[in-house]
Amino acid sequence: MGDTWSQLPWPGPPHPAVLLVSLLLAAGAMRSEAGASCPVLCTCHNQVVDCSSQRLFSVPPDLPMDTRNLSLAHNRITAVPPGYLTCYMELRVLDLRNNSLVELPPGLFLHAKRLAHLDLSYNNLSHVPADMFQEAHGLVHIDLSHNPWLRRVHPQAFQGLVQLRDLDLSYGGLAFLSLEALEGLPGLVTLQIGGNPWVCGCTMEPLLKWLRNRIQRCTADSQLAECRGPPEVEGAPLFSLTEESFKACHLTLTLDDYLFIAFVGFVVSIASVVTNFLLGITANCCHRWSKASEEEEI
Repeated sequence: MGDTWSQLPWPGPPHPAVLLVSLLLAAGAMRSEAGASCPVLCTCHNQVVDCSSQRLFSVPPDLPMDTRNLSLAHNRITAVPPGYLTCYMELRVLDLRNNSLVELPPGLFLHAKRLAHLDLSYNNLSHVPADMFQEAHGLVHIDLSHNPWLRRVHPQAFQGLVQLRDLDLSYGGLAFLSLEALEGLPGLVTLQIGGNPWVCGCTMEPLLKWLRNRIQRCTADSQLAECRGPPEVEGAPLFSLTEESFKACHLTLTLDDYLFIAFVGFVVSIASVVTNFLLGITANCCHRWSKASEEEEI
C-alpha cells in the first residue's frame, strides 16, 4: 500500500481559488461559533461590545453570542425590545446609563442568569415593578440613580437578589420606600438613597428603624439623605430621626379618653342648644319691645 502511494504523482500546490474558498469557510465557521458579527458603529474585542456615545435611538439588533460586557451608554435609546437579551447567556455587564428609557419590558433579564452589573442611571424611569429583575439572581450591583421621575419601587422589586451588594437609588423622586423592598437583601453592603424628596411621616418609621440597625454593616449616604416633609422635620437628616421623632405615631386612646371625648362633645352640644335658645328669647324680646315702642309713639 505504501509503495502504491509513493508511485502516485504529487498534485502540486492548491489552486488560489480553492485556497480562498477554504479560508472563507473557516472564517464563517469561526463567526458561527461566536455568533453575529460586530454591530455597525460598535467596537468588539475580547467579548466586550462597546456601542457607547454613538447617538443610537435603538439597541443594535445583533450582537456576538458570546458577549460578556455590553455598553450602550450615552445614547438616545428610548426602549429595549422584549426578549432582547435572550440569546446572550454569557452577559455579565450591561451599561444603559444616560439614555431616555422610561421603562423596561417584563422578563428582559429572564435568561440573563450570569448578569452581575447593571447600570440604568441617568434615564427617565418612573417606577421599578415587581418583575423587573426576574430571574437575574446573579446581580451584584444595580445603579438606578439620577432617574428624576422615579416615584415608586415595588415592595418585591428586588425579590430573590440574594447576592446584591450595591444598590444606588439616589437623586430620584422617591418620597417613600417600603421596608419589604430591602429586607430581603441579606448581602447588601452599600445603599445610596440621598437626593430624594423623602416624606418622613409615620410610614417611614419601619424603614428608618431597619436602616439604623444595619448602618454599621451597610454603608449609606447618610449626609445626603434629608426629609422634605412634614414641615416640622423639613431639612433634617434622614438618619437623625429617632424613635422619639415618631412618638406621635404610637399614641393610642384608652376607654377613659373616649369617655372624656364623648362627655366633652355632649357638654358642647348642650351648651350650643342653650345658647341658641337664649339668643332666640333675646331676639324675640327685642322685637316685642321695639313694636311696643312704636305703638306708644303713635
